[in-house]
Amino acid sequence: MAWNQKLVVEVVDARNLLPKDGQGTSSPYVVIDFYGQRKRTQTAPRDLNPTWNETLDFNVGKPSNVFDDMLELDVYHDRTYGPTRRSNFLGRIRLSCTQFVRKGEEALIYYTLEKKQLFSWVQGEIGLRIYYQDDVAADPAAEPAKEEDKKEEESPPTPAEQKPPGSEEKPGEEPPPDPPAPDNAPAPIKTEDPDNSAADPPPPPPEEAETEEEDIVMEPPTPNWASEVTGSVPQVKVAAAGTINGPHPIARPLSPTSTLEPQESISIERSSFDLVEKMHYVFVRVVKARYLPTNGNPIVGIAVSASRIESKPARKTAFFEWDQTFAFGRDAPDSSSILEISVWDSPPAAAARGKFLGGICFDVTEIPLRDPPDSPLAPQWYRLEGGGAHSGDLMLATWVGTQADESFPDAWKTDTAGNTNSRAKVYLSPKLWYLRATVLEAQDVLHSTAPLKEASLYLRAQLGFQVHKTKSVLTRNGTPSWNEDLLFVAAEPFADHLVFTLEARQQHKGPSPIAVLRIPLTAIERRVDDRQVATRWFNFEDPNSEKARYKGRVQLRLCFDGGYHVMDEAAHVCSDYRPTARQLWKPPIGTVELGIIGCRNLLPMKAIDGKGCTDAYCVAKYGPKWIRTRTVSDSLDPRWNEQYTWRVFDPSTVLTMGIFDSSGASESEGEKSATRPDLRMGKVRIRISSLETGKVYRNSYPLIVLTNNGVKKMGEIEVAVRFIRSAPTLDFLHVYTQPLLPLMHHVKPLGVVQQEVLRSTAVKIIAVHLSRSEPPMRREVVLHMLDADTHAFSMRKVRANWVRIINVIAGVIDIVRWIDDTRVWKNPTATVLVHALLVLLVWFPDLIVPTLAFYVFAIGAWNYRFLRSSKAALPHFDPKLSLAEAVDREELDEEFDGMPSGRSPETVRARYDKLRAVGARVQTVLGDLAAQGERVQALVTWRDPRATGIFVGLCFVVAMILYLVPTKMVAMASGFYCFRHPIFRDRMPSPALNFFRRLPSLSDRLM
Repeated sequence: MAWNQKLVVEVVDARNLLPKDGQGTSSPYVVIDFYGQRKRTQTAPRDLNPTWNETLDFNVGKPSNVFDDMLELDVYHDRTYGPTRRSNFLGRIRLSCTQFVRKGEEALIYYTLEKKQLFSWVQGEIGLRIYYQDDVAADPAAEPAKEEDKKEEESPPTPAEQKPPGSEEKPGEEPPPDPPAPDNAPAPIKTEDPDNSAADPPPPPPEEAETEEEDIVMEPPTPNWASEVTGSVPQVKVAAAGTINGPHPIARPLSPTSTLEPQESISIERSSFDLVEKMHYVFVRVVKARYLPTNGNPIVGIAVSASRIESKPARKTAFFEWDQTFAFGRDAPDSSSILEISVWDSPPAAAARGKFLGGICFDVTEIPLRDPPDSPLAPQWYRLEGGGAHSGDLMLATWVGTQADESFPDAWKTDTAGNTNSRAKVYLSPKLWYLRATVLEAQDVLHSTAPLKEASLYLRAQLGFQVHKTKSVLTRNGTPSWNEDLLFVAAEPFADHLVFTLEARQQHKGPSPIAVLRIPLTAIERRVDDRQVATRWFNFEDPNSEKARYKGRVQLRLCFDGGYHVMDEAAHVCSDYRPTARQLWKPPIGTVELGIIGCRNLLPMKAIDGKGCTDAYCVAKYGPKWIRTRTVSDSLDPRWNEQYTWRVFDPSTVLTMGIFDSSGASESEGEKSATRPDLRMGKVRIRISSLETGKVYRNSYPLIVLTNNGVKKMGEIEVAVRFIRSAPTLDFLHVYTQPLLPLMHHVKPLGVVQQEVLRSTAVKIIAVHLSRSEPPMRREVVLHMLDADTHAFSMRKVRANWVRIINVIAGVIDIVRWIDDTRVWKNPTATVLVHALLVLLVWFPDLIVPTLAFYVFAIGAWNYRFLRSSKAALPHFDPKLSLAEAVDREELDEEFDGMPSGRSPETVRARYDKLRAVGARVQTVLGDLAAQGERVQALVTWRDPRATGIFVGLCFVVAMILYLVPTKMVAMASGFYCFRHPIFRDRMPSPALNFFRRLPSLSDRLM
C-alpha cells in the first residue's frame, strides 16, 4: 500500500462570459493541463454563467523544468452547440504550484480570465477550489492462492530476503553475544585487525532539515547531562600513529549514498556563513561502546584545554549507546593540543564516577578539518586503553569544523555551558485567521421560560480568552434580532470551539444564561474575498442540563476571512503584509540575509556569587519566522557568528532584532531564575527598502534602552545584512505601485480601534504559542519584539511628534520666508531673476509643470550625492529625535507607569493638572483654526451684511475685468505688484488682511 499525492481541482462555476456562438450566448467547457496531464469538464450548453461543480484530480510529480510547475486552465466554447465551426477561446488562467494548499485549507476563489493573445477579447471570471490530497494506491488484484504459492516457490528470493554480504558468521570470528544494533551498527570485529575498521559501513547521515520556512523542528527537551568532570583522570598513553590501537587521524570516507529525495537534501544555503566570521570547533561525536566490563550505565568524559564535561549515562541495548556530539572552541589562546576521552562506570545509585574503564587520546593538530558541503565523517571503533585486562571498544568520530557544520546546532558547546535552553533555534508564528461571526436573529428562545415575558436579551460569544457581546435587544415574542458582526482571532490548528451563550438581563438582577451553543472551528467555512457566505441555523441547548434539550435556535453567518492580514506588529514597523490565505500570496521578490556577529562592552545584568555577568542572546523576527541565537554564558563580549535567511515579499518591511539577558542560562541561581524575566538590552530595526541589492552592510549599532532613569547604553551589537533581489527589475518596481495591505482591507476596512484590539489579541496568541516551544520563547521577549507594551501615554512622545510636524512643514516655512525676502528686495539680484522667471512663465504657461518637475529632480539629484558619499551606518534609533536625552524624570516615571496608575493620589493629581494645562493650549489652537474657517464661510453667508456686500461687489468687478483684460496681463500685473520695491510699500498690514480679520466667527456664541 503506497501513498500518492494528487492535486484536486474543483471547477465550480464561471460568471459573465463572452457570447461567442453567434447567437448571443456560449456553451463553455474547461480544459486543465498539469504536469502533462490534460482533463476537461462537461459542456454547459448555452449559458454565460455556467455551473459545473466537477472535480478533476491530477497526479503530482517531482519538480520539473519541462512543465514549469504550472497549472494551465483554458475555457472554450463547444463548437457542437451553435453555428460556429471551431471551439472559440473564452479565457485562460495560469497558476503556480506555490499557490496551492492542503486539503482542509482550500477556499472558493474567483480568478479573472486572461487573454491568450494581445488582441483577444476576453471577460469574466471562474471559481475554483484547488488543494493537495494524499490518496492510498490500491493494490493490484490478487491471483488465486495456488498460483501465487507456485510463483513464490519458483521465483528467486527477493533482495529483502537475501542476506547482505558479510552477514554470515566466520569461523575465526567471535560472534557478539547480542543481536545487531538497530542503527545499522557494524558487526563486532577483532581489535587486533586494523583493516576491519575500514570495512565498517558508515552510519546513515543525520536527518537534514527541510529548506525555507519548513526547516523548523521543535525538538523535545533533552536533559542536560553534561557536567564538569571532577577528580583525577588516570594517565592514558598517547599511542603513536603507526601503532594498531593508536588514535590516528580519521581518514575522510567517500560520500555515502543518501536515501533522501532531492527536495529533502540540505543545500547548505543557510550554512554559507559568508557574512560572519568563522569560528573553529573541535567536534567529538560519541556513538556507542561494546565489550565494556560493566552492567551499569557508563558515562564518557571528554577533556580538552580547560573544558571537562561528561556525557549522559548510556542506554543499554545491544551496545552502550550515547549518540552525543560535543563542540569545543578552538579560538581560545590557551587551547590544548591533546583531546582526552575516557569511559567511566557510573552505577545508577552512585553520586560520583565509578571505575575507570579505559580511555583514548588524540592529537588535536592531527584531527582532520571538515567544511560543508563535505560529507559527515563516519564514526569508527577505537580500542580503549588503561582499563585493565578487559578493555572495550568505543565508536566515535572527531573533526575540526565551524559553526556551519550541521552538527553544531544540537551539539554541546563550551560557550553555552551545555544548557539545553541555550541552543540556537528557529521558530514560526502560528497561522492566524480572522473569524467573522455575524449574529442575525434568534427564534423560540422564550418558549420554555414563562417568567421572562419581556426580557432584554444579548448573545455572548467566546473563543478562548476572547469575549464579545452583542447589544441588548428587548423582545416579547422570543425572536430577538441583532445583525452584528463579531470578529475574533483564531490560530491553526483549530482545536477550540466557538461558544455562544444567550443571556437575559432583568432589572435589579444580573445576567442569567438561557441557552448555549458550541461550534467547532473545523466546521467553519473559509473565504478569501468579500463574497457572501450562506447563513445557517444552529440549535441552542440547555446549559444546566446534561441532555441535549432544545432551547431555541439562532441564525449565524460564520467564516474565516483569509483575505486579511492579521496584524501582529505596528503598521509602521510591520515585517509582512501578506494575507492569511496562501492562495493569494505573490512570489517573493528576493531574500534578506542577516549575520549576527556579536556584541561588545555589554553591561552586567545580574550578579552571581558576587560577580557581575551577562548571558546574552539575540532574537530576530521577519514575517512569521523568528530566530534565536545560542545563549553565550557569562560573557560581556559574546560572539555568535550565526547567519539566517528570510524570503522578502515586500521591500517596505522592517527586520527587527533584540538583545536579551537570559535568566535560565545560569544554573547557580536555582529555581529563582525561572521566575525572573529575561531583561531587554536593546533593539535594532533595519528597513529592507533602505538596502541596495547585493551590497553587504556591516555595522555596529549602539544598544540603547530607555529606563525610568533616562537613556542607558547597554553596549554595541555588530551585524551584517544583505538583500538579494530575485525578481525581475520591472516586477520589483511594480511592487511600489501596489497597496501595502491586501484587498480586503480596502473593500471592507476595519476600524482603527478594532484593528488595535485585534492586534493585541494576536500578540497574546503568538506569545502563548512560542512559549510552548522548546526551548521556549519567553513572553516578555515576544511582547518587546512586537512593540505590544509601547502604546502608553507619554508627554515626551507628544513633544517629539510635535517636533516631527514642525520638521515636515519646515520646507514650506522656508519657501514662505524666501518669497517674503524676495518681495522686500533683500537680495536684489534674486528679485530681478524672479521677475524674469515670472515673465517667462506668464507668457509661456506650458513651462510651469515641466519647470516644477525639473526643480524637484534637481533637488533629488543634489541629495543623492550625499547618499553616495556617505558611509555611515543604516538608520537607527535616534535619542535626539526621541527627545530622550534631556527628558524630565517625572515624565519618564509617568511614561513607565502602568494602567491603572500605581502612584500616590498627590502625584496623579499633579499629572492631571499638567495634562489639563496642555489640553487648554491645544483647545486654544483648535479654536483659532475653527475661527479662521468660519471667517471664510462668513464671506458669503451675510453674517456681516456690509462685509459680505463689499466682497460680493468686489467679486463682480474682478469678473468683469478678467472678461475684458487678457489673463496674462492680469497675472503679469499681479506679479509685479506683489514683488514691488519696498519704497512703494506701506508698513501697515494689507487691506485684504484687515478685511479678513474683521469678519465674524462663531467664537462669541460659545458658552
